[in-house]
Amino acid sequence: MYLSRFLSLHTLWVTVSSVMQHYPSVWGHYDVCKTQIYTEEGKVWDYMACQPEARDMIKYVKVTLDPPDITCGDPPETFCAMGNPYMCNNECDASTQELAHPPELMFDLEGRHPSTFWQSTTWKDYPKPLHVNITLSWNKTIELTDNIVITFESGRPDQMILEKSLDYGRTWQPYQYYATDCLDAFHMDPKSVRDLSQHTVLEIICTEEYSTGYMTNSKIIHFEIKDRFAFFAGPRLHNMASLYGQLDTTKKLRDFFTITDLRIRLLRPATGEIYVDEQHLARYFYAISDIRVYGRCKCNLHATGCKEENKRLLCECEHNTTGPDCGKCKKNYQGRPWSPGSYLPIPKGTANICIPSISSIGNPPKFDRIWPNISSLEVSKPNQANVCDNELLHCQNGGTCINNVRCQCPPAYTGILCEKLRCEREPGGCGRSSAPGRAAPGPGPRLLPLLLLPALLAARPPHGC
Repeated sequence: MYLSRFLSLHTLWVTVSSVMQHYPSVWGHYDVCKTQIYTEEGKVWDYMACQPEARDMIKYVKVTLDPPDITCGDPPETFCAMGNPYMCNNECDASTQELAHPPELMFDLEGRHPSTFWQSTTWKDYPKPLHVNITLSWNKTIELTDNIVITFESGRPDQMILEKSLDYGRTWQPYQYYATDCLDAFHMDPKSVRDLSQHTVLEIICTEEYSTGYMTNSKIIHFEIKDRFAFFAGPRLHNMASLYGQLDTTKKLRDFFTITDLRIRLLRPATGEIYVDEQHLARYFYAISDIRVYGRCKCNLHATGCKEENKRLLCECEHNTTGPDCGKCKKNYQGRPWSPGSYLPIPKGTANICIPSISSIGNPPKFDRIWPNISSLEVSKPNQANVCDNELLHCQNGGTCINNVRCQCPPAYTGILCEKLRCEREPGGCGRSSAPGRAAPGPGPRLLPLLLLPALLAARPPHGC
């Protein structure tokens, strides 16, 4: 008897769990494009804004150096370790693996000893400037999610500019200036991110925080993404809803954290002093052991996945969108102009899906498998929900897909995809009591266990047994 009651409880809990798995555990992370919900009309798709997971973008980068022959080792040359004029017995030789310092060593795994790093030629042509441009390209639009971190094996440069491009390197804008003396180097007053605010967060500043001498614990340069996020999300980034709201409504802010390319312009190596020691020019060079760039593929809130294909990152588009950034509607889904998804309203956002073209609904295209031959469709079993999938019509606002070719709308909605309020066509329009563009949702994930609680209690063994 007790075993049968236990099995009943277990079976009921498995049922609850199978229902719950259709609901994302965290709505606010925009990590789901759609989910199945249960309404009075049956099982339907509910669409929402979505975005790919943030990742280490250095894995997909292409690096270019200018001038191309700026890497040390061809011909071999000696240099002074950490700028010490009395330790100049180190050698860079491109023909010997143990002594070579090619660009790819900026992106290999850290933690090895001795550490690996890229290194430039020394400043042997002084007083001619030692200028190096390091360009990082992704051939994809990237949204930055964490600080850009550059670790120097040599001293941090006296002068450097970090630049960004939004058009694949055709034009460039400064991100931040770095110098031991901002006024002398760039005619700018020194500032730090702490001097900024919500209203000045887009200001391009020159900082002196990351340009001090040869101290071994001072090898790192930051471009502070999270500190800028904190102006909107709070110091610990707990209020991401506020940040998402700002990104959604302020294009300049959104573009500020978006890149296709980065360029590190090294303008003057670390000297550690006011003047350059012309007797020991082998102590002046650039060396970088690590670069970190974290971000996500920009998919205009129309994808949760981003894949690498033919050495290029591509969004795995949802919502009937297509293109590298999900930046347009698929063929035969141009019933309204393409629009990016929206973070608003928090927490699920708005999918802004592309809907079928009117012409394609009247005349199904011959070669588009999105539109099946109606006569060949199998009749659904009476007890089996016929749900539209990602390649068929998407009924909105609780509408039900009939034979994969039309939507049966709830009483309050009309239109090809149940996208319009029926009251909009009635005299007087929609009053305040009308539904705000969406059908009443079915029981949410937190409510389902409560609805099933009476059944659980009923199956509980009597007290004292």
